[in-house]
Amino acid sequence: MAKKDEKTNVMRVLEQKNIPYTPHLYPSDGPIDGVSVAGFLEQDVEQVFKTLVTRGASGAYYVFDIPVAENLDLKKAAKAVGEKSVAMIAQKELLPLTGYIHGGCSPVGMKKQFPTVFHETVILFDTICVSAGKVGAQVEVDPNDLITLIGAETADLTVN
Repeated sequence: MAKKDEKTNVMRVLEQKNIPYTPHLYPSDGPIDGVSVAGFLEQDVEQVFKTLVTRGASGAYYVFDIPVAENLDLKKAAKAVGEKSVAMIAQKELLPLTGYIHGGCSPVGMKKQFPTVFHETVILFDTICVSAGKVGAQVEVDPNDLITLIGAETADLTVN
């Protein structure tokens, strides 16, 4: 586990729920994309997931987790949650809504748990990495534990 002063809210939630995880730290002294994070962690880009927050036509919020090298297909995402359409929220809305900043958003430990959908490939792996809730930190966890913890679903979400 991480040192006490390095623990994030995500790590605390995982520990509270007795979900094993491995923390991974990476250099965060400038803008960094998910593919670069996967490289720093020596992880397959298909196993490192980014968390995206959207608003549906109804006004409801939804969270989508997809592999870092992929792009969210908004039509597939809308279909997965039963909305007419979804759109990415503005970056300035992210912190007040979720408690996380851009680049450090995690599906675990948001201020409010929104309906969450992981890309269907998530179940192909023994472990995946998601943000630990801050830039420079990831947690590696069993995807089944994550899906159960947050009540997530899976669907085809990416652009072909």
